[in-house]
Order: sequence, then C-alpha cells, then structure tokens
Amino acid sequence: MRNLLDFLKDYYHWLLFVFLEVVSGFLLFQYNNYQGSVWFSSANSVIGKVYEWTGEVTKFFTLAQTNEQLAKRNLLLEQHVDMLRRRYMELTYDSTVLERNEMKFLSQYDLIPAKVVDNSLNSKENLMTIDKGRADGVAVDMGVACGNGVVGVVYLVSEHYSVVIPVLNASSSRISCAIRNRGSFGYLHWYGGDPSVAYLEDVPRHAKFKLGEWVVTSGFSSIFPSGVSVGKIEQAYNSRDGLSYKLKIRLSTDFTNLRDVVVISDKSIAERAALLQAARDSINKITGER
Repeated sequence: MRNLLDFLKDYYHWLLFVFLEVVSGFLLFQYNNYQGSVWFSSANSVIGKVYEWTGEVTKFFTLAQTNEQLAKRNLLLEQHVDMLRRRYMELTYDSTVLERNEMKFLSQYDLIPAKVVDNSLNSKENLMTIDKGRADGVAVDMGVACGNGVVGVVYLVSEHYSVVIPVLNASSSRISCAIRNRGSFGYLHWYGGDPSVAYLEDVPRHAKFKLGEWVVTSGFSSIFPSGVSVGKIEQAYNSRDGLSYKLKIRLSTDFTNLRDVVVISDKSIAERAALLQAARDSINKITGER
C-alpha cells in the first residue's frame, strides 16, 4: 500500500496530465460535429472491425430466423413477378417485353451487398455501420435497403466501412415516399421510441388512401428508385395546421434484427449531378454579368 502511495506521489502530475487529455479529447469530439466526423472517419476501420466481430457472433444465433424471412420474402416476390408477367403478356401478347423492360430498369443500378456490423436503436440520433466502403464502390448519399424495404442513406465512407443514417434517426432522415398506386407523396420522419413505427408527413388533404395500404419510395430523389417498400398505413391524423395529413406507418424493415443489406448505386446520379451543376454555373454566370 505504501509503495502505491509513493508511486502516486511521484507520478501524480503525469497521471493528471493523461486524465485531462482524455477528458479534453472526449469533449472535443463529442460536442463538435466537424471534429467528431473526422475522428469517426479515421477511426472507422478499427471500430468497424470490432463491430464486425461482434456482429458475426450475433448473426450466428439469428441465422436460421434470417434465412426463413428471406425465403418467405423471395417466394412472395416470385409470386408478384409471375403475376405481373402473366398480366402484361395478356395485355400485350408479347411474353418477352416484360423481361426486356425489367433488365433495362435494373441495368440503371448496381446493388452492392453488405452486412450490418453495428446498429444502434436506443438513441434519437441512431447510426449504423456496414462492412463495405469506398473500395467496394460505396459513396456518400447512396441509398441502403434490405429484402423487406428501406434502411437509410450512406453518410460517411472509409476505405472498407461506411456509416449509414437509418430511417431511425430523428434529425437527419427524411425520405421522399408515396402511397402505392395513389400518387400522393410526403416525407418519412421518425420521432424516436418504437423502432417499428415512423410517420409520413405533409400528405396533401386531397390525397385518397385507406388504412393498410402500402407506402413506397417516390423516386423523386436520386437516392432511391421508386417502389421500394417502406411500410403500411396504420393510422391517419390531421397536421397541426390542418392543411395536410400525418400518417402513422408500420415499417416493413425490422431494424431490431437487421443483418444483410444492399447499397443502391445509381449509374445516372453522376450525370444528373453534373447537369445540375452546369445549370447552376450558367445561372450564376448570367446573374454575375447583370
């Protein structure tokens, strides 16, 4: 005991220095968004590897349930495709048109499979880490989905890992959605709490819908193609100003048991972004000449 006290007496200034350094570093990265983002990106490879190991252990115990869900989902999709193919053939008398249209539509997108190695659910500002990064073709602002529906949007990218802002992020996630076969659209927002429920806001008052109908991505942004499942309408409310509806949505994605996802890479995004930037530059040039 005496030796310990002598050690602390001789080296207390170094111990105090290390303690203050740790506290200052924590305060710097916790309460400054820019420094926090830089640190998260630089440390992402190490942290991602730890998350990946723990995720592999968890995945082992849920593998049977995940495979069962995927099998059911694939069967349902096969039934839908077969029904659409037969219906389209009846209307056009051409059994090859649907296949050609499907291939043309899918050729616009690259689907990058990834695994979730960390997924928080207990915060209002939840984040998710996946095991694919810049080396795999992932970039910021790409959409992320799973077999059951929408997951989120890529926020930060390192060489081999990426951070995703999921639907379950109250401040940063707003995905443009539409009521399937109705045309009316709004923005998906999660308020915290129940990870299976979010709300579709700013739905026009003239919109027609029924409880139990599906909400899907609208395709109005360059992040998600149209038609990706979001969830079912469970309840409808008037907005605070009375000018629109707010719909309670039971999400189709089970965020509590999420392991396998795909990153959606739209090949036309770069072309559209370049065109939009050229238009902005042209407007700025005209405005400057005036």
